[in-house]
Amino acid sequence: GIQPEELLPANRLVICEDIVDHTNVGAIIRSAAGLGWDGVLLAPRAADPLYRRAIKTSMGAVFEIPWARMSNWESGLLVLRESGFEIVAMALRDDAIDLSEYAAELAARPRKVALLLGTEGDGLSSRWLSQADAVVRITMRHGVDSLNVAAAAAVACYALNA
Repeated sequence: GIQPEELLPANRLVICEDIVDHTNVGAIIRSAAGLGWDGVLLAPRAADPLYRRAIKTSMGAVFEIPWARMSNWESGLLVLRESGFEIVAMALRDDAIDLSEYAAELAARPRKVALLLGTEGDGLSSRWLSQADAVVRITMRHGVDSLNVAAAAAVACYALNA
């Protein structure tokens, strides 16, 4: 990993809040790298990307894309916002914007994006969710309510890539 500050000049960052499964962290890093994102920031309690299973799932992408663990998690969003990022949270909320609508708007008016992903099961903490500039969701059908966080990350990284 690198220092979090080294990622601030980036245009596209994935932020993982407390994603504890090594397989999910590895898959998210693989998607971010493969889909052209600039880096990944991890909460202090997120799984270790250098754990053997995370490395294997990432297909070695942990060595290709810059990533850092945010030690000052409490002020993390403020630092990102001050660096020009729009904070975009993925959440299963009724008031969330459909990902495809947000992606179209982003394409029309490009800007830096920090994509927030929450922990398995509970999702993002209310503290981080309340500080987001936009909340997006992937519209699901056929009685399926959501995707696994790693699958959702792949869909969002593809949709929001600039």
